[in-house]
Amino acid sequence: MSDIDLKQPELYINRELSQLEFDRRVLELAADKTVPLLERLRFLCISSTNLDEFFEIRVSGLKQQAQAGAVQAGPDNLNPQDTLKRISATAHALVAEQYRILNEALIPELAEANIRFVRRTHWSAKQAAWVKRYFNEALLPVLSPMGLDPAHPFPRILNKSLNFIVALEGKDAFGRNSGVAVVQAPRSLPRLIHLPRDCSKGPHDFVFLSSIIHAHVNDLFPGMKVTGCFQFRLTRNSELFVNEEEIDDLLHALEGELPMRHYGDALRLEVADNCTHEMAHFLLRQFDLNAEDLYQVAGPVNLHRLMMIPDLVDRPDLKYPAFTPGLPRRLAHTTDVFEVMRRGDVLLNHPFESFAPVIDFVRQAAADPDVLAIKQTLYRTGAESALVDMLVDAAHAGKEVTVVVELRARFDEAANIHSANRLQDAGAHVVYGVVGYKTHAKMILVVRREGKRLRRYVHLATGNYHSRTARTYTDFGLFTCDKDIGDDVHKVFQQLTGLGRAIKLKKLLQSPFTLFKTLRELVAREAAHAKQGKPARIIAKMNALSEPQMIEALYEASRAGVKIDLIVRGVCCLRPGVPGASENIQVRSVVGRFLEHSRVFYFHNDGNPAVYCSSADWMTRNLFRRVEVCFPVADKRLAARILNEGLQPYLADNSQTWLLRSDGTYRRIKAGGHKPRSAQQFLLQTLAD
Repeated sequence: MSDIDLKQPELYINRELSQLEFDRRVLELAADKTVPLLERLRFLCISSTNLDEFFEIRVSGLKQQAQAGAVQAGPDNLNPQDTLKRISATAHALVAEQYRILNEALIPELAEANIRFVRRTHWSAKQAAWVKRYFNEALLPVLSPMGLDPAHPFPRILNKSLNFIVALEGKDAFGRNSGVAVVQAPRSLPRLIHLPRDCSKGPHDFVFLSSIIHAHVNDLFPGMKVTGCFQFRLTRNSELFVNEEEIDDLLHALEGELPMRHYGDALRLEVADNCTHEMAHFLLRQFDLNAEDLYQVAGPVNLHRLMMIPDLVDRPDLKYPAFTPGLPRRLAHTTDVFEVMRRGDVLLNHPFESFAPVIDFVRQAAADPDVLAIKQTLYRTGAESALVDMLVDAAHAGKEVTVVVELRARFDEAANIHSANRLQDAGAHVVYGVVGYKTHAKMILVVRREGKRLRRYVHLATGNYHSRTARTYTDFGLFTCDKDIGDDVHKVFQQLTGLGRAIKLKKLLQSPFTLFKTLRELVAREAAHAKQGKPARIIAKMNALSEPQMIEALYEASRAGVKIDLIVRGVCCLRPGVPGASENIQVRSVVGRFLEHSRVFYFHNDGNPAVYCSSADWMTRNLFRRVEVCFPVADKRLAARILNEGLQPYLADNSQTWLLRSDGTYRRIKAGGHKPRSAQQFLLQTLAD
């Protein structure tokens, strides 16, 4: 088996099917009774939202390839047509499981906790009267029912909006009798309405907006008979297309393209399970979809709207316990971040440690008269960003502020355009990176005059500069004023804002230039050590692993005898445990309270470990089509922290870990008779206050 062809398709798992396996793991947490009840509801909603995005981006691309007649297969040898068939079967099973968990587990358990979704067949007279008033006063004035006839063609349906197809009998005042109408739920109203306490059995009784419309749909068509009313929701292609080589202003081009995201090509139709065969296929014809694109669901078609319930219900006993992020001792009793950095590098492990020092770093730089310039990359920041506020203040104070805003951060384009406009209005230099390459690197550079010299202070991170996700995503951030790293970051900003050939960096690895090549060399070095009989080990943690050449390099290292542990949260196309290729590789996925987002790479290096953190996953897009940085953690004390906090606890986790099997499926590890160990809980106890 030693001469096995490492490029053979059987060694590669399909990327799309691996993504659906991740959604299945998220969904398992919705059924896990050890997870607080309202958090289980969140996980259900997250699985639904993930599936929405999967269709909007991944399925849309495959459908376009299939429609164009593309037959080119990926490393797994599945062409777009075959992949779509497998996706349909898997996604249908996943959706069926979502609604089974909702109906058989979550709704009954929520009711036991006095959180109820009151069905219209169970409304009391008092509740029915309140609902009728709500319909007449809040809903009816903004509804526009549309009968279908030659003068009223089928309306444009907004992506993921709630709609109703209505079957009618009789003629209206003008003698029309098309028999079909469409009612679009107003976007301005919530999909769940909290019933007043005086007509509820408990403090948390809700009715669905869809139930209210169902109950009073007859009022929308006076004098006619409603013979059927069925919810439906359409998922559309949400990928934006902007030809960067043929436009003059990327920001204005994206602003013009954003509204079209709501009306891309139809991909998936969800209808209530009581929808008739005739009406469901009428809708399929309207959207030019096939039977495999139809999903009939036993509940609300807009499942992700249930995400509002945990925020509306004040039940701490049904949620994860609150926590206060900790602070490294060196930052806990000082307001001068620069002084701390001059005494040595500082590592932050979010969300267990606070994101506040990052904001304080930029705030201090904005107010410090000795700071001459601030440069930062922004990929995702949120609509209201404290960091953007600080950068605006710095620009107003007359400092040289340069911000590389990635306008094409998917689904955050509008927020990033808003931030770019604010910064430009304040006088900051705003650029949008390099045509054809997303800027995904996470960097802040502060240039400060200190006596007769200039010193560079740097923050590098694995995650986005986003205060909200810093409380829910695991990421590492490094503060340093190391001269070589400061020079490297300065050069990367030069590349992003100016023109010129690739500049050699001293310590940082950069995509698309040196990161891939160096990672391959680091893997090969471990393989060489193993062949010489030396201990060899690789531990790598990332969000996704799909780049075929990196997978092949790992197979080669495994075959040489390197022990390889991969902690891959989401997509993993490597197939572990295959004799002659990957029997020394174990792949695990940790899914829990926090979204595992850090990218950490450890190479044993014959007893002199090389430890890196990066903004990049091991995917083709990250290694070849994005601007990414990967930074070494040279301080041995901090490198040990990375190993002891970012890797080892995940290898020991027996509570929230799934092992990837060679057939592409995952098996959840159970503690059994052993003490339960959760990496995330361990880090909360160790680092948080």
